[in-house]
Amino acid sequence: MAKIEGIRVKNFRNLKDVTLGRLWNQQKSEPLTTMTVVIGKNGVGKSTLFDVFGFLSDALKLGVEEACDSRGRGGFEKIRSQGQEGAIEFEVYYKEDGNARPITYEISIDIDNSGRPFVKKERLRQRRKNQSNGWPFSFLMLNDGKGIVWKDDGRSIDENKEIFDFDSFVKSLTVEESRETEVVELSDKRKLGITTLGSLKQHPRISAFRQFIEGWYLSYFTPDAARSLPLAGPQKHLNIRGDNLGNVVQFMEREHEARFKKVLERIAKKIPGINSIKTYRDPVTDHLHLLFQDKGFNKPFYAQQMSDGTLKVFAYLLLLEDPTPPPFICIEEPENGLYHKLLETLAAEFRIHATGRKSASQVFITTHQPYFVDALEPEEVWILEKGEDGFSTIRRANDDELVKNMVAEGLPLGGLWYSDYLDAR
Repeated sequence: MAKIEGIRVKNFRNLKDVTLGRLWNQQKSEPLTTMTVVIGKNGVGKSTLFDVFGFLSDALKLGVEEACDSRGRGGFEKIRSQGQEGAIEFEVYYKEDGNARPITYEISIDIDNSGRPFVKKERLRQRRKNQSNGWPFSFLMLNDGKGIVWKDDGRSIDENKEIFDFDSFVKSLTVEESRETEVVELSDKRKLGITTLGSLKQHPRISAFRQFIEGWYLSYFTPDAARSLPLAGPQKHLNIRGDNLGNVVQFMEREHEARFKKVLERIAKKIPGINSIKTYRDPVTDHLHLLFQDKGFNKPFYAQQMSDGTLKVFAYLLLLEDPTPPPFICIEEPENGLYHKLLETLAAEFRIHATGRKSASQVFITTHQPYFVDALEPEEVWILEKGEDGFSTIRRANDDELVKNMVAEGLPLGGLWYSDYLDAR
């Protein structure tokens, strides 16, 4: 299972400089857990932190210029931290699996002379086998859309400078090194190098990282979307809006009938009053209806008649039962519209999924609901706050010895947060 061990964000809205987890040069820090939850008051930057992953995903698919404008971001100058003139920077530290050497992906985005955003720097690096310290070696390094990549993807660029002179570096390569390296120049420096190079078989590590980001599931689920009437046709995975909920149910009914029956039994027990869930295909319009059988009624209810909370819980639980789940699931405030006694159950389901299977997903959630936090452990929780300068700071609940001891004595973490024990002192 691929896992993000740490991430650093610079100059992205109110995240002027924040780090979660472990980076290649911060090895004493604990890595992110398979389930990570960020809490905080309104306006501290939880939505911005969620959008970090959305922005990276959009940049891979669309390019950085369109990513800056997508989802109401408003363009580069609106998302760059106020008052800052430097580039927007992201650093992702991840492992392809539990035994793999970690890989660092760095990207720096700035504006050119015409005021348009472009990829100023992009780098992938990894320590060599048996290398336990020192600078990791880059196997991809691009500046302003041109640079070096190792052809066999098995060796690396031996350098330790943040920005290198491209022409001088090429001239300095030995004959042997020049055979192993490939000089590349992108036709569009607003596109990510990993988008292009990651589609080539001769660069498996780059390809693996591209596929990792492409596989992220970022939930933009809305109950109204789930109430739509899609055309019949099974689909393997729930999409980010949830408007193919019925299609996923249809796929599970057809391809995983026995498993899906058990899934529905489990889900029905967690959604009050629901006895069964199934699909109905209209023979005239070919539209697919999702039917919920309530225990107190003879006829089932259509999804259009169900509450927001019921649809949301069903969608999340169905997502977690995906036979081939996404490597990374990111959800913003899953508690909205849910009965408070369902929140601990939902949190427990997310944890079971993140920790229970080899092919499980890493789960990243933002919330401001203490009932949800009650089901969490201090090492899973990060507290986002706004500093005196208006920019966000973040810390792990586990770093507070008092909080650790109180939870160890049986006090729920959400209750401590509600009572202000998690506030900065």
